[in-house]
Amino acid sequence: MGNITRRDMLGRSSLFMASMGAGLAPAGANAEAAAATRKLKIAVVGAHPDDPESGCGGAIALYTDQGHDVVIFYLTRGETGIKGVSMQEAAAIRTAEAGKACAILKARPVFVGQINGQTEVNRSRYDDFRKLLEAENPDVVFTHWPIDTHRDHRVASLLVYDAWLQGGKKFDLYYFEVDQGIQTQIFHPTHYVDIAQSVSRKKAACYAHSSQHPDTDFWPLHEAMDRFRGMECGVKDAEGYVRHCQNPELTVPVRA
Repeated sequence: MGNITRRDMLGRSSLFMASMGAGLAPAGANAEAAAATRKLKIAVVGAHPDDPESGCGGAIALYTDQGHDVVIFYLTRGETGIKGVSMQEAAAIRTAEAGKACAILKARPVFVGQINGQTEVNRSRYDDFRKLLEAENPDVVFTHWPIDTHRDHRVASLLVYDAWLQGGKKFDLYYFEVDQGIQTQIFHPTHYVDIAQSVSRKKAACYAHSSQHPDTDFWPLHEAMDRFRGMECGVKDAEGYVRHCQNPELTVPVRA
């Protein structure tokens, strides 16, 4: 495989060209100019505090640096994620950590209200989540890849997918990876984001989750993932994504 240039890299053409400077060229100069001046709404949906940061923190930072609006949905507050403390205490600690991480990334947190380890997929959960997401009217949504060893990750992915279907596929849908090989399985990116300019903020946002021991637990693996995805696409550090092929704008060729 030859080297992939920055212009070849990630994206739904106009959206990623505007927000990251690393997307495919839009259909024409007018489309590119319009994209460059339009403020976008980006939604990132993760199962627990630290999932959005570790999965796509680099892309989030690039978006917000360009002035776009990013909202991070946390399906749970990580209620069972700290050994030796009550669920209420863990939720309070991890909610505060998520707030710190969002401040670093300049994103806005929203907590969906499900419980870590007890997440559900049913008609009411589908409907309630769709209403939350539609209220934000996002242009692009990122969420977990659905083939994952963690049930909460799979629930988050299914809630987003159902909202996308029921809402008429109005936003671009992308999937991210977390703890590749341990949790996310058989994930093969269709697109990449060069995060050289934002990897330090991604790391800082991950380290905001101090209760999760990022230095010895999840950050080393994600750092290796970013380096590996960078090698795949010809840059130092990158995040990989899978773009749903039925996204709204399909007129621009996409490089695999």
